[in-house]
Amino acid sequence: MDIGVHANNAGSRIFAAAKGALSAGLTIPHDESALPKSERVKGLHIVEYSKQLSSEPETYKKFFSGYLKHKLKPEELTDHLDQVEAKIMAPPTEAHK
Repeated sequence: MDIGVHANNAGSRIFAAAKGALSAGLTIPHDESALPKSERVKGLHIVEYSKQLSSEPETYKKFFSGYLKHKLKPEELTDHLDQVEAKIMAPPTEAHK
C-alpha cells in the first residue's frame, strides 16, 4: 500500500484503517505484515490496561474519562466494537434503503 511521503510504520493508524477496509471487502494491495494484529484492532490492549488501572480509581477515571463520559466501560471495549462491527456489516433494513 502506497501512503505517499508519510512514514511507513507497520501497525499504524493508516494500516488499521486499511485493515478495516479489507474486512469490509475492498481489495487493496498490501503487505500483511504491515497490518496491525486483530487483538490490537479489537482493543484488547485497552481492556488489559483498564484492568490493571482498576486498582487505582483516580488514575483509572482520569485516563479513561473519554470512555466513561460516553458511558462505555473500557473493560467492555471489545464487546462494544464487536457490536458496532455487526451493525456495520448487517444488511440494510427497509428503513435504511
